[in-house]
Amino acid sequence: MKNSMRVAFCGVIAALSTVLFLLTGVVPVATIALPAIAGCLLIPVVVEVGLPWAFGVYGVCCVLGLLFAPDREALLIYLLFFGYYPALFAVVGRIRSRVLRYGVKLLVFNVAVVLEVLLSVYALGIPLEPLSILGPAGPVVLWVLANVVFVVYDLALEGLIVQYLNRVHDRLGKLLRGK
Repeated sequence: MKNSMRVAFCGVIAALSTVLFLLTGVVPVATIALPAIAGCLLIPVVVEVGLPWAFGVYGVCCVLGLLFAPDREALLIYLLFFGYYPALFAVVGRIRSRVLRYGVKLLVFNVAVVLEVLLSVYALGIPLEPLSILGPAGPVVLWVLANVVFVVYDLALEGLIVQYLNRVHDRLGKLLRGK
C-alpha cells in the first residue's frame, strides 16, 4: 500500500473519531460510549496499515480532541483507555498465557480507571458526592462492576475484530491496495 493511501485512510479515521468527540456535546449521556466507538475505529488501522500507524492516529485524535471535544470527561476516557486499547489489544494478544494476557489487560484498565478518577476530580473538578449514595462500599462496588464491564468490553472487542477480519478485511484491503 502506498504511503499516500495510508495517510488518507488514517486521516479519514481520525476525522471520524473527531466527529464522535464533537457528538459528546450533543449526546451527553454517551460520555463512555462515544469514546469507546471512537477507539474501535482503530481496528481497521491496526489490521490494514499496522500498529505504528494506529498509535499515530491515536496521537492525532488526542490532539484534535484536546482542541475540539466539548466533553472533557469523555476526552479523558478516550485519552486514558479507549483510544489506544484496540492497538494495545493487538500487542497484548501476542502473550501466549491466557492468564497473563488477562492480567496485563486488567492491570492496564485499572491503572486507567484510577488515573481517570483522579484527573476527573482534581483537574476537571467533577465531585465525588454522587458515590455517597451507595454508602461506604460504593467505590468498591463500582470498581468491581467496572472490571466486569471491562471483561465484557474486551470480549466484545475480540468478537468485533473477528467479524471485521471475516467480513470487511478482504474488501477494504483490496480497495486500499487499489486492486
